[in-house]
Amino acid sequence: MALNNLLNALIGGILIGGSATLLFWLNGRIAGISSIVASLLFTKDRLWSALFLLGLVAGAAIYYALGGSVPVPRSNFPVWLLAAAGVLVGFGTALARGCTSGHGVCGLGRLSLRSLVATLTFLSVGLLTTFVVRHLFGVI
Repeated sequence: MALNNLLNALIGGILIGGSATLLFWLNGRIAGISSIVASLLFTKDRLWSALFLLGLVAGAAIYYALGGSVPVPRSNFPVWLLAAAGVLVGFGTALARGCTSGHGVCGLGRLSLRSLVATLTFLSVGLLTTFVVRHLFGVI
């Protein structure tokens, strides 16, 4: 089971990195999901954004159809905590001018110092948040 999970993660990482590279090489666009969603909502150039997002959903559906497992969300999280997390993620994405996929996959691949700082910030805040939620709020 652990080897299968490792193999799935390796293949997924290669596909994500390859897709981000091809999008940049062929279209000059960064595969940051928050920017792609914003492009879909707020620009006239919507076709490529819609196709990219459709590809994300289709890829997950194909993985599941081929026997991949779907992670089950934990049911013991309070709704208010999930809502607060969503708001904070949106705020962080706006503040960092990009999301983890844009900075972590694409920005680091381009050796961007701004993306390195953003990614280190994302990881640090994630670790701190996990500590606070588990040890101070008692949510496991």
